[in-house]
Amino acid sequence: MSQPVYRICNLLEKTLKGVPLGTNLGLFQLQFALVSGRFLESRGAVFPALDNLGLEADAVRRSSAALRKGRWETQELLDNWQEIVQGEGYFTPHCHGGYRPVPCDLTGFRRPELKGNPAKHFVAEVGKALPAIIVGIAVAVGSVGDLEDSCHEGSEGVILHGSKRRFALPRLLIRWEQGDTREADVQTRLIEQAGKTLTPEEVAVFDAGFSLAEVRAKTPRFVVRLAKNATVRRNYLPPYKGCGRHSEYGEIVRPLARTRAGKLLEATACDATFGWEDEGIRLRAEVWKDVVLSEDKVGAVPVNVVAVFDPRYKEPWLLATNLEVTAEVVWRLYRDRWAVEHLPLVAKPMLGCGQAFVFGEESRLRLPELALLSGNMLSYVAATCCTVATGFWDRMCRATCGRLRRVLNRLDFSELPVVGEQLRKKASVTSHLATGVEGHRRQKAPKAGQGVLQSA
Repeated sequence: MSQPVYRICNLLEKTLKGVPLGTNLGLFQLQFALVSGRFLESRGAVFPALDNLGLEADAVRRSSAALRKGRWETQELLDNWQEIVQGEGYFTPHCHGGYRPVPCDLTGFRRPELKGNPAKHFVAEVGKALPAIIVGIAVAVGSVGDLEDSCHEGSEGVILHGSKRRFALPRLLIRWEQGDTREADVQTRLIEQAGKTLTPEEVAVFDAGFSLAEVRAKTPRFVVRLAKNATVRRNYLPPYKGCGRHSEYGEIVRPLARTRAGKLLEATACDATFGWEDEGIRLRAEVWKDVVLSEDKVGAVPVNVVAVFDPRYKEPWLLATNLEVTAEVVWRLYRDRWAVEHLPLVAKPMLGCGQAFVFGEESRLRLPELALLSGNMLSYVAATCCTVATGFWDRMCRATCGRLRRVLNRLDFSELPVVGEQLRKKASVTSHLATGVEGHRRQKAPKAGQGVLQSA
C-alpha cells in the first residue's frame, strides 16, 4: 500500500481527536468515503457512498447517524487540522510587506429540492441565484511542498515531488443559522468573525461581493476589490464658490473612466503612480490617497484606492485598503485571495458534493463543511507526499488531488491500515431495548389523569 494512503488515514485519525468514541469511527468512514470519491459516484447520496466503501449495513447506519446527530462541532475539527498542519512544518504562510493575507469568501452547495430553505446563491453558469446551502470561508494562505523539485523512477512511471505551491488552510467555516433570511446574513457574520480572529500581522481580503462600508466598520485591516464603476470622495471640502450653501461632501473621485448613456465620464487624476515587474510583465498602478466613501461626509475614516493595470487582464483591478503600504503589496495581498476558491473547487466537482441528498437539520449543514475539510486534506496530502501515478500511461504525473483520489477510490475499507485504539465501535449495552416493530411503534400520549396512581 502506498505512502499517501497511510498518511491520509493517520491525518484523518488525528483530526478526529476529541470526538466521542464510536462517533469518531463513523466520521472516519464518512470522510474516507469523501476523499476517495465515493460521493462522486453516488451523486451526493450518503448511504450508497458508504456502501460502495465496502461497509456492512450496520456500519453504514452508524456512520450516517454520526453525521446526523453525533456530538461534535466542525470548528473543533478545523482547530485540530490547523494544529496538525502547522506542527508538521510543511506549511509556510505568505507575507507581503509585513502582512499575511486571510481571504474570505462565500460558497453555495446547490439544494434545489430542499424544502424550507430560503437561502440562494448566485451561479455564474446559469446567471441567477439558485437555492443552496451557504457556507462562509476564511483561510490562511501559504505554500506547501518541497523547496526543490526532484524525481525518481517508480514502478508505475516517473514520480515527481512537486515544488512549493499555494495552499489555503481553512480557519473558519460560517454556516447558515435559523434566523437568517438571506445570504448577506452569513456574509455579515463572516466579516465579524474574521475581523475578531485577525492578529496584528494579518489582513482580511475580500472580493467585490462584499460591502466596503461593512468591511471597514467590522475589520481592523482589509483589502477589498471594488466594482469598476465605483466612486469615492475627497476627504476635504472643495473651495467655496461665493454663493449658495456650503458643501458638506468632498468632490467625487472616479478612479476608472466609463461610458454612461453614450457619454464618456473621464477618470479623476490620481495622486501617485507606481510601477513594478512580475514574471517579466510590467504592471502600473494609480493611487488615490485618503478618500472616503461616496456617502460619507468629510472627516469619516479614510481609505486608499489603488487601480492596478495588468496587461494579462482585460479590466484593471480596483482595490481599497486602509493599510499604509505600497501598491505592489496591496496587489500581492489581493492576488493571494484566489487560494480560497480552491476549497469549493475540490469539494464540489472533485469529491462530488456539489449537490447532496441529506435533509436533516444538522446533516444538511455538516456534510458541506466536512466536504470542504476533506477536500483540503486531500490537497494537502497530495502536495506533501510522493506522487502516485494513475496508471502505466501516467509517466509524468504531478501531485494533484485528482490522482490521489483515484488511488483511494480503488481501495476497500477492509484494506485500510489498522486504525488506532480510539477509532472503534462503542460497545454500548442495547439488550434491554425493544427491537423490530416494537422498537419504533408509536404510542398515544396518556390523557391527563391516566397512568397516575391515585392516592387513597
